[in-house]
Amino acid sequence: MNPARSCVLFLLILLTATQLWAGPPFQTDDPAPIDFRHFEFYQFASVSSTPVETDPTAPAFEFNWGAVPNLQLHIILPFGAVIPSNNPVYLPGGAGPSAYGLTDTETGAKFRFVQETKHRPQIGIYPMFELPTGSYSRGLGVGKLWYKLPLWVQKSWGEWTTYGGAGYQVVPQHQYRNFLYAGCLLQRNIGKKLTLGSEIFAHQKEGFATPQTQHATMIDLGGYYYIRNPGLQVLFAYGHSVAGQTENYAYLGLYQTWGNNSGKPNGFLSHLFPSRSKE
Repeated sequence: MNPARSCVLFLLILLTATQLWAGPPFQTDDPAPIDFRHFEFYQFASVSSTPVETDPTAPAFEFNWGAVPNLQLHIILPFGAVIPSNNPVYLPGGAGPSAYGLTDTETGAKFRFVQETKHRPQIGIYPMFELPTGSYSRGLGVGKLWYKLPLWVQKSWGEWTTYGGAGYQVVPQHQYRNFLYAGCLLQRNIGKKLTLGSEIFAHQKEGFATPQTQHATMIDLGGYYYIRNPGLQVLFAYGHSVAGQTENYAYLGLYQTWGNNSGKPNGFLSHLFPSRSKE
């Protein structure tokens, strides 16, 4: 069974409501936007590597804003490096000098169009547009606008949450490919200070200008440690491929959230109507 079909089957089995925090540090995302008039800020480092090339990112800064109910605006400003292996086995990929600097800037908008109920999952889209701010000549950027088009589904029960979906990445540049990717995750609250989760994430070939010159299926483990719940958290994850090209993934970050809860309706109505500050 191919990875995308396995992921869909996994989700159908698990969908059977406490909402858990989701998305980073995992590669799979979720359809739940941040609450209206709330904000999220991440400071993080990550790395993706194969025998072809290693691409660490640090420091990187992510900001999310609950602009209107059910809509989150998103931006990541990342600095990172490219470290080719320069191994002739992997030519034409993985060749050239190492470099460090600003990479491509990610912008996006997460929109949830189906609300979660007792028997129905929530569903949303999260298109992202990658701005060509990194140097193409130094290998730090694609050199053109590129984008991701994913659909995500999520369902929670008790202390458990599962989410996942699939997307299509479009990269209109020489030695890059358009490709499908899919992921699914299961996570659980462990007491009041810890949430742990595991995901299956798979992608097709991404092109000779990337470390991921071949397809891979990965299993990642990670979670969140709550320094102050929910306002301040430490995020961590590590993963390794179990099929296809050898690939490693790691993420470590600090997450902060804040916002205005005054006059906010209870339950799912908080996602349908704006909160109003009391005079």
